Amino acid sequence: MYLARRIADLGTESAFEWAARARALEATGRSIVHLELGEPDFDTPTHVRLAAARALDAGATHYAPYPGIPELRRAIAEDAGRRRGIAIDPEQVLVTVGAKSAILYAMLALVEPGDDVLVPDPGYPIYASLARFLGARVVPLPTTGSPAWRLDLAELERHVSTRTRLLVLNSPANPTGGVLTEAELWAIADLARRFDVAVLSDEIYSRIVYDGPCRSPSPRCPAWRSGRSSSTAFRRRTP
Repeated sequence: MYLARRIADLGTESAFEWAARARALEATGRSIVHLELGEPDFDTPTHVRLAAARALDAGATHYAPYPGIPELRRAIAEDAGRRRGIAIDPEQVLVTVGAKSAILYAMLALVEPGDDVLVPDPGYPIYASLARFLGARVVPLPTTGSPAWRLDLAELERHVSTRTRLLVLNSPANPTGGVLTEAELWAIADLARRFDVAVLSDEIYSRIVYDGPCRSPSPRCPAWRSGRSSSTAFRRRTP
């Protein structure tokens, strides 16, 4: 059987491989501190588990609407809007099976083969893997030389070109823990507007910050501030 050539471009997340090795060592009696997977060390809260069990017992075991259960989308819109200080319509919310699906759907909608996708380096390996899978050119943005493991704005602008279609932000960042400042987010939003670059903001760790607030770039985007998507969002772009 022959597989499609693009499968060779789909990388894996080595953290799961290392986690399996660590658990194998743990099973032999070794004491292991797990730093491989980006998840908290506590279980899902009791009230969440009980709510899920009640829903299953009540018969919520069938297909759900593809964008997500309406009540859940409304709750997400309210919570996300309250934390970001913007109005979010439930119609702007799509519930996915894990973060990887959300990243893939966003890239499918925004990136054409041959486009440039800017990704933080070091960064979550799935960003580059999915971009290559879609035929895009991955442009790493080094963060190692900047203060507190954040993007160097001058370096970012230097890498933007007419081929750039997407900038991936991850704040707080995996694996460095770097958190973008208010001033940096405004500067990034200005750059994205000037060069017509879409921004994919991965904020999965935004609630695990212990030193000041974690800010999102979304309030700085005019389309989000108005609560509507830009009417020009779906035009076909050419280099």
